[in-house]
Amino acid sequence: MSGNRVVITGIGAISGLGNNVEKTWSGLVAGRHGIDTIKAFDNVIEDTNLERAKVSLGVEVKNFEYEDKREARRLDPFAQFGLSATKEALEKSGLLPGENIDAERVFAYVGSGIGGIKTIEKEILNGRNNGLKRISPLLVPMMIGNILPGMIAIKYGIKGSTIDIVTACACGTHSIGEAFRAIRHGYADAVICGGAESAFATFSFAGFVNMKAMNETTDKDRASIPFDKERAGFIMGEGSGILILENLEQARSRGANILAEMAGYGSSSDAFHITQPAPGGEGAAAAMRMAIKDAGISPADISYINAHGTSTPMNDLCETQAVKKAFGEDAYNIPISSTKSMTGHMLGAAGGVEAVICVKALMEGLIPPTAGYRVADEECDLDYVTEGCRKADVRFAMSNSFGFGGHNGSIILKRYE
Repeated sequence: MSGNRVVITGIGAISGLGNNVEKTWSGLVAGRHGIDTIKAFDNVIEDTNLERAKVSLGVEVKNFEYEDKREARRLDPFAQFGLSATKEALEKSGLLPGENIDAERVFAYVGSGIGGIKTIEKEILNGRNNGLKRISPLLVPMMIGNILPGMIAIKYGIKGSTIDIVTACACGTHSIGEAFRAIRHGYADAVICGGAESAFATFSFAGFVNMKAMNETTDKDRASIPFDKERAGFIMGEGSGILILENLEQARSRGANILAEMAGYGSSSDAFHITQPAPGGEGAAAAMRMAIKDAGISPADISYINAHGTSTPMNDLCETQAVKKAFGEDAYNIPISSTKSMTGHMLGAAGGVEAVICVKALMEGLIPPTAGYRVADEECDLDYVTEGCRKADVRFAMSNSFGFGGHNGSIILKRYE
């Protein structure tokens, strides 16, 4: 589709593998997962006599300290992660709203599937134990998901559109895709985009457990095993992934270091079920086909797919079927990996972090593996990069995200030439 060319000039990440892009990437390339016993619930359970959930493993962000301790008291952890990843992305990009770019032409599209759930839980317990008069007056601004793009605007002087896209586990990818469209069609010159999440709260976590979506194993090395025949549910992660998208001419005019290019975006709905993917993956396939058409390329041009790959039985099967529908015989020639095998499922942050991973794959010519894979599934029979990191000539990379409610998103990134 014609319009402005859109490039990526900055990336930032917070994950259970490291608190910046390079630490996250080096962990992925090494095939190292961040799965461990969850620490987040210890104090809550001790203070309230709550029982522990059957699931004990997760991928928590470790050794993280928000740089402004006073400000941290006014921000839920998801927003702290998002702002830290944004800082890294902006520093890499060199974008200075109001100085080297018109502040009204800079947007922030950053999604969160759940928002400030930790703050909500904390204040519910506070109100129950100490009375409603003790509820924090900061509860509302700390719990709302849109506070993150709002805070990005406040901290960096952004005066364009700031939007929190909420499409569950697809919101990071949808935020990047909509940012791409805003620049391509001339509404913005630059967009800060991606996702952030921190959902290790006892009540919401128990909801995932009770719906049988999560793996109850205590074996850390076999907990998140996408496409493996023995997969039995996802393992929760947390963090943030942020990209700086710019109009190519704007980026060139300020001498920006261009990392990669955005090429295509597709979005669809299953119109099927509140949590289950559509049988056969038809909705997901539609999003992939749209992204390929939008990029003006053929299915055979895709060099790598970063799969949604949650490690749940139905998701991985339906995504495999969707790739076959979208790519035909080319499906068997495309390396596919699920980095959720190492980061866990970061919910609303997943699409942002996985887009950052695709940028690094394009830049480095390396495809991270699907770690922990051991047992082949005859129904999931594609190339899932199971033997460690793979060197490859990656020219076009696709990233898929699918969310509860039937929300599907696919983006295509291109090596900048």
